[in-house]
Amino acid sequence: MNTKTYSLSSKDVEERWHVVDATDRTLGRVATEVTHLLRGKYRPTYTPHMDNGDFVVVINAGKVRVTGAKSRQKIYYSHSGYPGGLTETPYMRVLERHPERIVQAAVKGMIPHNRLGRKILRHLKVYAGPEHPHEAQVNAGKGKETASA
Repeated sequence: MNTKTYSLSSKDVEERWHVVDATDRTLGRVATEVTHLLRGKYRPTYTPHMDNGDFVVVINAGKVRVTGAKSRQKIYYSHSGYPGGLTETPYMRVLERHPERIVQAAVKGMIPHNRLGRKILRHLKVYAGPEHPHEAQVNAGKGKETASA
């Protein structure tokens, strides 16, 4: 018996667009669903070293929720690269000013931290409200969108 292993090539990748509604859903659950779609892990042709995932549009990121005391205790860190350049921003302030960054940070932590991960992260589009400018792309692949409630 001589079976050959199928290896996906870049010309075989079919990109789809998905819309995920984050309204009243837990941050981690939304992030894992989005990561799954971005990496293409649901496909039978999943290849770990290639970008064969889809584009994902997350709407209503400002209405995502966190459990427990995270809304009071969670802190986002950033560093300027200079000594003493560590900045701490509480979850509630990020939610007020840039709610899309909350979902982006959660998804970024779940994808590979390498060149492939940076390429995959460019396929993520997050919007605080229900409107997004990608309606044409989503509708181009009729029947291939997912609206999670």
